[in-house]
Amino acid sequence: MRRVEGDSAWERVVEALPAAHLLQSAAWGEFKSTYGWTPERWAWDDPGGRAVAAAQVLRRWWPARGRWVSILYCPRGPALNWGDEALARGVLQDLAGLAAARRTVLVKIEPDVAASDQVEQLLHETGWSRSPQPVQFGSTMVLELQRNKEELLAAMKPKTRYNIRLAEKHGVVVRPGTSGKDLDQLYTLYAETAVRDGFVIRPRDYYMRAWGEFIAAGLAQPLLAEVDGRVVAGIIVLRFGRRAWYLYGMSGSSHREAMPNHALQWAGIRWARDVGCEAYDFWGAPETADPADPLWGLYRFKEGFGAQHVRLVGSWDHSRRPLLHWMYSFGLPRILSWTRRRQEDRTRRMVDPAAR
Repeated sequence: MRRVEGDSAWERVVEALPAAHLLQSAAWGEFKSTYGWTPERWAWDDPGGRAVAAAQVLRRWWPARGRWVSILYCPRGPALNWGDEALARGVLQDLAGLAAARRTVLVKIEPDVAASDQVEQLLHETGWSRSPQPVQFGSTMVLELQRNKEELLAAMKPKTRYNIRLAEKHGVVVRPGTSGKDLDQLYTLYAETAVRDGFVIRPRDYYMRAWGEFIAAGLAQPLLAEVDGRVVAGIIVLRFGRRAWYLYGMSGSSHREAMPNHALQWAGIRWARDVGCEAYDFWGAPETADPADPLWGLYRFKEGFGAQHVRLVGSWDHSRRPLLHWMYSFGLPRILSWTRRRQEDRTRRMVDPAAR
């Protein structure tokens, strides 16, 4: 286990691994460093000196000024060949060892690997326990892109193909976006989407920085759907290594019958394929394909494009300080709930002047 210093050195390590995830990229670590997280990057080498595993771990101190205690979070990592049990065991043991550092409450990992009895047993054997507070979705939907346009269309549900054609008949035009005015319009639509669908978003500056920095680095493409010259919906697709992610989607209340979201996803899929990505990750899905699940509608929408459901191994914690871990697990949800309520109110007031 060795520390990797510098963004370019880290990119060389991660991109050489078979499962490079966006949240393990140097760009993501640098972006999160603006919001109180400090990236710490670790690599594991084979006897020949070639990196075979890597983990970008984000550290956050609380309180920010007093720096009394910290938590460590490895989003969608570590990255390695999980079929190599000896390697996986060693990496998990090393990451668990980080919890022994003074004033460290816990280490949380959320590996980008499909759930299996073998991986879960290995996590248990190396001292990890399933976290009661996952950060990322526990499942996703993935579309393989190594096909031509006709094959991608043929793999879709008939209704999805119909809606793509319907969007064209209704005059939906999808265009690539840029920074500036386009991002302002997308955030306005994102706020409207959040209020309508009942989820919490962050303040505007967070997205302006996130979207703008990844666009500038060539790792993101905003796409805007217009009807009669008016922007009615949008998505932002990010890419890293050989994969693309549909991370942000937003839409207004008008022209929904024109199916702009279908047109946008088809454009995003083609963009990802054209820039050399081998898979398109739709990002979030229910744990199981259950019509009673609140995410069932999203599941059906994404499944329509031919995406396959992948249940991931989930979120896991390791702590050497049970009391602090319990206090963190007990208190954090209440703090986050209060913060979310405040942000919900701000977003609602922005979208609906009558709520001010």
